[in-house]
Amino acid sequence: MSRTALLLLADGRFPAGGHAHSGGMEAAVASGTVHDTASLEAFCRGRLHTAGLTAAGLAAAAATGYDVLALDAAADARTPAPALRRIARRLGRQML
Repeated sequence: MSRTALLLLADGRFPAGGHAHSGGMEAAVASGTVHDTASLEAFCRGRLHTAGLTAAGLAAAAATGYDVLALDAAADARTPAPALRRIARRLGRQML
């Protein structure tokens, strides 16, 4: 994968990115959960092992030709907050 593609994928995942979505980083900082490098690393690892793992599974299924509408429904079922579903769709459309 090119560096440009990596930057595009990372852009919406970090607070400095061009999109207004950071996976809850702002709330974690505001609550004191993220307050230094070690807690930031723990937060990112937690996101990777939860939301990241789910996204990777859905992406792998899409790459094998699995029905995209079924995958969309599966993603919705795993994203209970309506605001997060809207953000995910917006980010997906922008990436396409």
